[in-house]
Parts: sequence; structure tokens; C-alpha cells
Amino acid sequence: MQMPRIIVILLFTSLAACSSGPTTDYQTYPELNARQLYDTALASMKSGNYGSAIQRLEALDLRYPFGAYSQQSQLDLIFAYYKRGDDESAISTADRYIRQNPRHPNVDYAYYMKGLVNFNSEIGFFQEVFATKLSERDASSARQAFENFAELMRRYPESIYAPDARQRMIFLRNRLADYEIHVARYYMTRDAFLAAANRAKYVVEHYPKTPAVADALDIMVSAYEILELDTLASDAKKVLQHNYPNFEN
Repeated sequence: MQMPRIIVILLFTSLAACSSGPTTDYQTYPELNARQLYDTALASMKSGNYGSAIQRLEALDLRYPFGAYSQQSQLDLIFAYYKRGDDESAISTADRYIRQNPRHPNVDYAYYMKGLVNFNSEIGFFQEVFATKLSERDASSARQAFENFAELMRRYPESIYAPDARQRMIFLRNRLADYEIHVARYYMTRDAFLAAANRAKYVVEHYPKTPAVADALDIMVSAYEILELDTLASDAKKVLQHNYPNFEN
């Protein structure tokens, strides 16, 4: 089926906006000193002009890499890239900040932003435009976001960003479990019953507190019965009935 022309135009226009960031070099805004670059960058960010902010922050980063505004400007640059939709630059800048400032009091923000970038990539443009059911989409961004937030929680459990990260991890855990269920059901339709059972078992073992566990147990029961693995089918059915007595397929 041919994609409607208007959607094609919208898609490539949006991708171009995300990937064609400003070209900044050492001579950008030569009339501005470090403080002026930073102040005007902040003004641009406050007005929502993230492209202009990025140009100034990049110039500041190039010309004054060890100055008074260096560390904060890198953090602001992460946010500006994120708001502009340049995920790759946001994450690479966050990684650079973490390498250069591993013990800085604000390094937890860089870890948090890595998770936030991947989280929004997970539920962003394509979900809005094409309304793809989230559980049926590739879960790589969700998995990466979960790992980013988990690393933040391990390293900085008392971070001011920890509560938000924790809530997003709950959503992501449910999302990852739902994806495994989607794959398991696909295997069932392809008569790959052992693969389906193993995928469902993975949900039970790795996402035990998610709503998807009931569906996983149900798939295990069906798959094991077809495979004539009666003991495994009986065990899975007992767990399903005990923990989800009102479950309906």
C-alpha cells in the first residue's frame, strides 16, 4: 500500500528537522564573550528558540571549554538538543558530560536525561502519526530507557530525579512485558509453541509484578497443553488460577 503523499512529506520534514542541527564553528558569534553567549542562550531557551540556544551553547563549548560556564552550558545543551529532537546529540553530550565530570553534583541530571531522551523516543513521533499499538512496536528504545533510569537509581538513589525515574520505570516495565506477550502470541499463531511458552515464561520470571503475567501464564498453559507437557501445563494453570481467579482469556 502506498503511503499518502502528505504523510510522506510530513515524515521526511520532521526527520529533517530532527537531524539537520545548526552548524556551529569557532567563529560563530565572535562578538560575544562567554557570559554573553550563555545569557543569550538562556534567553533563547526561555523563548523556546532551541535552535538559537544550541548555536550559542555550542559556540560557548568550543571557545571556552574550561571556563566558568563550561559545565552548566553542557547540561543546558543536553536539554536544548532534547527539546529540538536531536536525540543522538543529546545522548552523546550527556555521555561526554558523565566522562568529564563523574563526581560533579549535577551529573545525575545527565544520567536522567539519557533515560528521558530514550523514553520520549519510545512514545514519540511515530506513535502519534501512525497510532501504532505500543505493545506491537520494537521495544529497543524502551529497554534502553529502562536501563538508563535503572543506572540513575543505582548510582544516585537520593537524586531529585529518582522519583520521576521510578515512575517511568514502572511504565517501561509494563511496556516491555506487553511486548513479550505480543511476541509470544505471534509465536502461537506460527505454531512455534515452545518459543511462545519460553517467551511467556520470561515475562513471569523477569516482570513478575506487571499486569501481563496473567496473559503469560495463560499462554504457557495453552502452549504446554499443545506440546503435551502435562505437568508444566498443570503447574502453570494452578499458578494462574491461584493468583488470578477472575482471569478471562
